[in-house]
Amino acid sequence: MSIVSRMIDKRIAAYQSDLIRTHFAEVENMYRQMRGWRHDYRNHIQVMKSYAAAGDMAAVEDYLDLLDTDLRTVEAVVKTGNKMTDAILNSKISLARARDVNVFVEANIAVELNASQLDLCIIIGNLMDNAIEASLTLPADKRVIRIYMEMKTTQLYMSFTNTAAAGKRRKENGRFRSTKGEGHGFGLVRIDDIVARHGGYINRNSEDGAFTTEVLLPQ
Repeated sequence: MSIVSRMIDKRIAAYQSDLIRTHFAEVENMYRQMRGWRHDYRNHIQVMKSYAAAGDMAAVEDYLDLLDTDLRTVEAVVKTGNKMTDAILNSKISLARARDVNVFVEANIAVELNASQLDLCIIIGNLMDNAIEASLTLPADKRVIRIYMEMKTTQLYMSFTNTAAAGKRRKENGRFRSTKGEGHGFGLVRIDDIVARHGGYINRNSEDGAFTTEVLLPQ
């Protein structure tokens, strides 16, 4: 193996390690917020009872609005049937919605997957990070991510589509260039490596105003 190849492998390994730590922290933060909300539940009820007893229904409504906003930032919005997929998807969806990115999900994976939790975390985490970043280049009312996941016979199918700036992205040497600039793109490399290792299939398609990544992983 050449010196250049070893350097690239080290940079990819370092990127992967940082990515896992980031995703783990995001998931932990989401569940920490959920636990905190449940812990404060009785206090919230007592406050609303106090307002109601005083006949201040306007205050009750205002408090309910505050609770609704707070809960929507931490609630588990997706239940695919696979715990690891739920954890990483929900943490990323919470992150996206906090940035005014609308996320629509249709996912059903009610089977035990052969792909490791680490591989799933890297694939889903990278796809969501890229989709969120691309969406943020648009006005808030144009930011949309659509996720579709299901089992197709013995293969896990994943499709991530995000709105993007007008115009098609161009490929360089057969691969879409990372939008993050020079020195980035390790996430794309890691996804490709994992899919290839599992004997799967990946397809990326850039249309005017949208970008889609499709992945098939044999199970």
